[in-house]
Amino acid sequence: MKKIVEPVTHETDEITGYVLRLNVKILGLVLALLFGSAIFVATNWLIIKGGEPVGPHLQLLSQYFPGYRVTFGGSLIGFIYGAALGGFAGGLLGWIYNGIVMLKRGEKNSA
Repeated sequence: MKKIVEPVTHETDEITGYVLRLNVKILGLVLALLFGSAIFVATNWLIIKGGEPVGPHLQLLSQYFPGYRVTFGGSLIGFIYGAALGGFAGGLLGWIYNGIVMLKRGEKNSA
């Protein structure tokens, strides 16, 4: 009868030692650019598309982002808000991920 679960070997311990930590600043920057660009492009897409009313669903972002409107100026404001939100989310995600990796490795927090 074969065993379904293989025992932990030296090879699996070695592989888990190579899990890389994330660069929190780079992850924050990437998500900041991604979130900000998404709001900027979505807003300008609706402006170019036109119609009446223009972007009623996207306009709801003004409830969370004061000053945001579905206009070109609003897309710039939305980019700033999206970048701030993305930077915060990326930093938090990287920090949590690195904390889990350090716990798995048995390292102490160096930050």
